[in-house]
Amino acid sequence: MDSHRRTAVNEIETASRNFAGIAEPVTQLNGHKVQAMDAAAFHSASQRILKEINTVIDGKSEAAKLALTVLLAQGHLLLEDVPGVGKTLLAKTLARTIDCTVSRIQFTPDLLPSDVTGVSIYNQSSRLFEFRPGAVFANIVIGDEINRASAKTQSALLECMEEHQVTVDGHSYKLDEPFMVVATQNPIEMEGTYPLPEAQRDRFMARIFMGYPDKASEIEMLETHQATSPLSKVSAVVTAADVAAMIAAVQQVYVSQAVKEYTVSVGRATRDSPLLRLGASPRSMLQLLRAGKATAALDGRDFVLPDDVVNVAESVLAHRIILDRKAASAGETPHSVIRGILNRLPVSQDLAGAPARTAAKPDARTAPGSGFRRNH
Repeated sequence: MDSHRRTAVNEIETASRNFAGIAEPVTQLNGHKVQAMDAAAFHSASQRILKEINTVIDGKSEAAKLALTVLLAQGHLLLEDVPGVGKTLLAKTLARTIDCTVSRIQFTPDLLPSDVTGVSIYNQSSRLFEFRPGAVFANIVIGDEINRASAKTQSALLECMEEHQVTVDGHSYKLDEPFMVVATQNPIEMEGTYPLPEAQRDRFMARIFMGYPDKASEIEMLETHQATSPLSKVSAVVTAADVAAMIAAVQQVYVSQAVKEYTVSVGRATRDSPLLRLGASPRSMLQLLRAGKATAALDGRDFVLPDDVVNVAESVLAHRIILDRKAASAGETPHSVIRGILNRLPVSQDLAGAPARTAAKPDARTAPGSGFRRNH
């Protein structure tokens, strides 16, 4: 066994021993202690959410899973596609599966920043200014057609999305947890729209292209959705506290040094690529790893494989990079560039942990009551 492989194996074995008896199943979630959900409950809750979403969104199970991945990774989601493919429907369905507060903002050119964040109003009886919270004060905020608002209004979301707080008139107000922004935009119609600046796009953990459903899914949609809205049958299957516990479980997923180095290598390769004018930011590396941890947890593991990073790399990185003009004229796309980089950075079997893809048998390194798979 070479030294590089031995180091990676030793790190994962050490982590397994730590998870078995040393690690405390309590984590910090934005200043509050939250009990991490055990693996069996995590699997059950995630399956209930995905099942409820898939009853509404026909033929888009991968988009539903990625949306849940972003929620559990404490990120924000950008849904970008042509009208009528279910962007807003996916956002509403995800929100309705959770028993939490939900608000919807219809972005228009005349929308003001105070409509989003809130405003201080003078109360004549008390002779004091009182803060009236805006639509952003909810667990899940649906921003429909976000690119129709002016850049000034779009920027009102920057602090909310990054720091989970709002500052109005010098006073900061914390947002409820969990907090997620799900925004939609139409990339085709450009009249009357304001493209999202790079700083705004970088706040979104992932971007999803819904795409058209296949023929069978469209026929099923016509049969089941023609009489009533599919949203009328959606009910909450988890609570906000359940989601916080699931997020706490994702935070405890182990990441080896080898996986961290691979993630950084992907990001640095985008900055060195001659096909790009702007590569991935350091923030995107952190969000790529968080998305990889959530992917591992949804797959029933308590450690991240490089494949988890690869599986979400296009969705996390493609909207953050900018093509060189020559590359764009040659037919390259952000997704093709990311795929090319991933192909040039192959993952060796030593680091991929291929044996861990099979269900592990319980042993002394498996925490009592845990259903997450360990690397042996």
